[in-house]
Amino acid sequence: MSDRPIIDWEGWLASPPGQYMLGWEQGQYDRTVTDIFGYHAVQLGLPVIDTLRENRMPFSALALDADGGPHGPRSGQPDARQLLCRFDELPFDTQSLDLVTLPHVLEFSEYPHEVLREVARVLMPEGRVVVTCFNPMSLWGARQGLNRIGVEPFLPTDAQSIGFVRIKDWLKLLGFDIIRGRFGCYCPPYRTERWLQRAAFMEKAGDRWWPIFGAVYMISAIKRVRGVRLVGPAWKPAKASLKPVAAPVATPTGTHGKAPGGTPRGGA
Repeated sequence: MSDRPIIDWEGWLASPPGQYMLGWEQGQYDRTVTDIFGYHAVQLGLPVIDTLRENRMPFSALALDADGGPHGPRSGQPDARQLLCRFDELPFDTQSLDLVTLPHVLEFSEYPHEVLREVARVLMPEGRVVVTCFNPMSLWGARQGLNRIGVEPFLPTDAQSIGFVRIKDWLKLLGFDIIRGRFGCYCPPYRTERWLQRAAFMEKAGDRWWPIFGAVYMISAIKRVRGVRLVGPAWKPAKASLKPVAAPVATPTGTHGKAPGGTPRGGA
C-alpha cells in the first residue's frame, strides 16, 4: 500500500497556489468570454469560480458532475443555474449552445476525448469552447513528476497530465479552429503566500521570455462547419437548336426580266 499523500482537489484550490491559479484563470475567462455573443452558455465544473460572469448571453448554466468527484456538487446554498449531468452525456440538444467553458474538467475525466466530442455535438456552428488545464511542461509539472520517485506531490494526485499540443490536436480532429492559446502562472511551486508574492515578478518575465512554460494554459477554439458539396448529375440547360437556313431558289434559264408564266416584268 502506498504511503504517498493524496492531495484533495477542493483543498488544493483553497491553498495559496490554488488561489493564485484561480485568480489568473478568472481574469483570463473574464477577458475571453466578454466578446462572445449568442443566447446559451454553459460552464462545466469548478463552481468556485464563475467563468461566465462577464458574458452577456441571456441564458447561462453551471453543469456539475452527477457522479461526484472533483467537479461534483458542493454543500452550501443551491444555485438556480446548477444542473447535474454526466459530462460525456450532456443533456442538451445537438447544436443548441453558443459557448461552453471547461475549467480543469478534462484532467479529471476518465474519457476526456469523449467530453470534447459531446461539447462539439452541443455547440452551434461558430460556437466557442474555452479550456484550461495544468501544463506538464512547466515548473509545477516538473515538480509533480517527482512524485514518481516518492517526493510529496504538489498538485492533486488524481489529475492526469494533458499537454497543450494534445488538446489542440483533439480540437482540430473535432472540427475546431484554434482562436487563441495563453499560458500563465510562472511562479515556482511554492506553497506559501509569502514566497508566491516574492516571485510575482516572474509572471511578466515568464510571459515574455519563456511563454510556453506557464503552469496553466488556456485554449479558445471555434467550431467550424465546412461547406457541403452535393455530388450528383450535372444538369446543363439544353442548347438552343440552330434553325436551318433556307436554300436559295435558282432562277430558271431564259426568264431573266420576266415574271412567272413568260410575262415580261413591268409589262401590261
